[in-house]
Formats: sequence, structure tokens, C-alpha cells
Amino acid sequence: MPAPRSRHLCSVAAALALTVSVPATAATADSSAALREVLFVGNNWDGTATVLKSSGDFAKVGEINVVPDKAQRIAEINADPIKWIYYTGIRNQVGQGHDQYVDDMYSTPDGRSVVVSRPSFADVVSIDLATDKINWRFPVAGYRADHMAVSPDGTRVAVSASTANKVQVLDINTGKELGEFGTGDKPHENVFTNGGRYIWNMSIGEVTTSLDDPSADWTKGDRHITVVDATTYKTVKTIDMRDRLDAIGLKNFSDAVRPAAFTPDWSKLYFQVSFFNGFLEYDIASDKITRVKTLPANPATSTDRTTWLLDSRHHGISMSPDGTKLCVAGTMDNYATVVDRATLQEGPLVTASTPYWATVSGDGKDCVISESGADQVTAIDFATGQKATSVAVGDHPQRVRLGHVQADWTGPSAN
Repeated sequence: MPAPRSRHLCSVAAALALTVSVPATAATADSSAALREVLFVGNNWDGTATVLKSSGDFAKVGEINVVPDKAQRIAEINADPIKWIYYTGIRNQVGQGHDQYVDDMYSTPDGRSVVVSRPSFADVVSIDLATDKINWRFPVAGYRADHMAVSPDGTRVAVSASTANKVQVLDINTGKELGEFGTGDKPHENVFTNGGRYIWNMSIGEVTTSLDDPSADWTKGDRHITVVDATTYKTVKTIDMRDRLDAIGLKNFSDAVRPAAFTPDWSKLYFQVSFFNGFLEYDIASDKITRVKTLPANPATSTDRTTWLLDSRHHGISMSPDGTKLCVAGTMDNYATVVDRATLQEGPLVTASTPYWATVSGDGKDCVISESGADQVTAIDFATGQKATSVAVGDHPQRVRLGHVQADWTGPSAN
């Protein structure tokens, strides 16, 4: 809403392993176990993850129940008035009338488990891929779990505790908390950068109100990027895009950084912001926004900002492994497109139904978007910008992450 080798993903997202130089999965595998690379697709509204081949025809490999403890969790929520209020609020606001059962996920290095953040249950769980049973559970601070990121060595996951304004870092095998750090309001995307030296977190502020006119931007809260040392979890620097946007005359732009993608050398960041149909280029060394790309507006898209999903206009961006192409999910405009990074010229607009995320296939040839409005994922060829294939998944797919399972895995043996 996560390898034996490095992958260039966005992270978020991501995670976020969602950027071009973030590892595709939770790291190096046990040499005695044969692993198979796959794509995990989190189906947020039905509480499952569809597992697909990581490239080629993206055929379905299996499915995971990520809420095997659903009855127990709901009983706990019903017994606590405060938890019930937040749970109901998540359903009615962020969830558009649905519970949010899976935001983000990464496999463990041995390919035997998948670690999942579950917004409605305010937790992170490790689920055994052979049985669909929970290995460990970590309740996050506050009342909602959001985006995660996995460290390059696969040993740690960082999760945004969105109502507590902090990121918590967990041991991927045990669920033990290793550290935490404060963020701006409503932490969102996380990315391990520079070989795991830093963690970048982007806070997006309040996205559930209808105060969406630029004149009310101040009501959205404190939104900034927090960069921390990934060993000590101490803040190295904060970056408020407000000043950088104002410096180039974009005073009416939101400074809420949404999905983002780094170049392979970590020198530039490409990021989306609330309400904007396009993205911006940020040069890290000079600390300046260097280019702005406005993408086509769908004439059928309402101009009423309050109708846009959680302040999004475009939500989802990834980069090809060689750093030459960007892939952008035009969420409210119902298309995705591949953009040449040198010229910022977009390619064909590939029709898609509320595309909500963009990542990279295992072989690096395709951009893979989740179409939350059509319950499918679609692969778009980076070279041609044309649609390659679409595959049906579960209800309301959001985050898509590369990962690994045991080579002979086809689903849980016991349910």
C-alpha cells in the first residue's frame, strides 16, 4: 500500500522499495532453499494477496488470506470504544465504505512468510505462506498502519504509524521493534536509500477533509520529508517542499509528497504531490526542484477537488531499472503512461480504471500498475509504452511488491 538481488522499484512506493534502487524483496535467501520470484498484490478490501508470476504473462501462482484472525481483531475493536471510532472512521473515510485489510507487504528472505501492514487493524503481521497462520503480530502506535519499506538486506521493515506521526522499524523475522522516529503529520511513503544508509519518510498531512482549495492548504498539517540514519534512527535532515515550490512560483501547489522514485544513483527524486496531474524533479545535492511535468488531464475528470480520492490526482510512480523511463499512474484521470526521463515526453495514455500504484516487473521490462477500479493489474512495456497484458486479482488492489516464495509454493496447504 515490498531479494537475492537488487531491484529498481518505486515504495511508494515504495517501499519505498518503491523506488528504482530499492530491493525488490526482503533480501538474500537461504542458499539451501530454491525460491521463486513473484509479485504480491494486496487486495485491500477483501483481505487477500494475489500472488502472480513476476514477469511474462503474470499468471496467478496462488492467494494468501491476510486476515486469518479477522474475528478476533474485530472482537477486540468492538470492546474498545476508541478503537471502534478509529476503525469506523477508516472504513467511512480512507476505505470509501470498506475495511482496509492490507496496505503493504514484503516477503521474508527465506520466502516462507509475508509481512503485511493492515490499516484497519492497526498492526503488522507475519503470515506463514504454507498455512496462512500468523507467525507474529505487532500493533503499531496509534490506530492505523500504512506504507512500509524493507531494508536492502531484508532484515528490517519500516512501517508508518499514520495517526501517531511516527515510523516504527521492526525485525522482519521476529516482529520485535528495533527503533522508531518522529515524522510530520500522517507519515506515508518510506524508502531505504543509499544502500540502506538512510530512511526517507514522506508525510502527507490530512487527506480526508474537504478543505481542498489552495487557500485552505494550511489546514492540512505539517507535511515534510524526514531523512534519518537507518542505524541510529536519528534525524539527518528534514525537507519541506513548501519553500522549494514557492521558490519556483508554485505557491498554489500542495507540498504533500505522495509516491516517489529515486534515480539509480540517488541523485534525483521524482515525486507526485496532492491535487496535481503530473510530477516534479528534485535535485538532492542542490536541494532544488529542477523540473515540473504536467501530464494530460482527462476531460471527463471532475475539476472538483473534493471528489478526488484522498487528495490524489495522480498516485503511483516507478522507474525503469536503467533510469531512463518513468511510469506514472494517473489515478483520477484513469490512465497510465511511460515518460522519457530525459525529455519528460509522455508516451501513449494507456486507459486504466483508477490506477493506484506503479512498480516494476521482475525482469525490468514492464511497469506494473494496480487498477483498483477494475480489480486487475496491468503491465505496460517500458520500451513501447503500450499495454502488454492485464490479469484479474482480488477486490481493490493497491500496493504491488516484488518478493519470493518457495519454488514449489502454490498456496496454503491448510486453511
